[in-house]
Amino acid sequence: MKAIAVIPARYASTRLPGKMLLAETGKPLIQHVVESIRPAGRISRIIVATDDERIAQAVAAFGGEAMMTSPEARSGTDRAAEVAKRLGLRDEELVVNVQGDEPEMPPRCVDRLIDLLETTEAPMATLATPIGAAEAEKLNMTKVVCDAGGMAMYFSRAKIPHDRDGDGAVQYLLHHGIYGYRAWFLRIFGSLESTPAEQAEKLEQLRALEHGYKIAVATIDYRGARIDTAAEYAQFVARVRK
Repeated sequence: MKAIAVIPARYASTRLPGKMLLAETGKPLIQHVVESIRPAGRISRIIVATDDERIAQAVAAFGGEAMMTSPEARSGTDRAAEVAKRLGLRDEELVVNVQGDEPEMPPRCVDRLIDLLETTEAPMATLATPIGAAEAEKLNMTKVVCDAGGMAMYFSRAKIPHDRDGDGAVQYLLHHGIYGYRAWFLRIFGSLESTPAEQAEKLEQLRALEHGYKIAVATIDYRGARIDTAAEYAQFVARVRK
């Protein structure tokens, strides 16, 4: 089964306003994101979901597809759900939600998510990468703990699981903010009440867990390169210009 990829993209950003349109590489950031996942073999369509005409116009200018979504959307997931609803996707069709600030997302990550949804019964899937104990201390890096079957037990900004004995035998997993959904679940996710852990951690995937839905997790070797600050964007520009 092929899937569609949705890239939520808003103009406002607390630390780097307008980052979707930054173009020091000769291309706006959003174009890099679209082009990075375009080679994925398991997707049939890529849609940038935005509430800003400037972003929609930039996407159209490089030949991409944009869809205007509600400015009232609470999150990127809500924008993806709006796209799925407007396209009239069938219940079991798949949607991959790609972060609009990850311009180096390998297409294999998108394909891996689709494979994962096809081989499990979970309505939602995501990816993670093994990291060391020192990195796990960083609060800006979300960690995930999984059960023996590869289903997420909990996500946290804290260092989890806790290494009580300090023997270094703990495996830490860095969570990546890319998600795959079955269309039926994406439609109801936005209607679920916000939950205590979600509010405390500011991690919306916890809403799914707290309401009893499973999230399948696959490990990959991609470390991630999100752009949240001007310094991170400058580093990205330098990599592109090499």
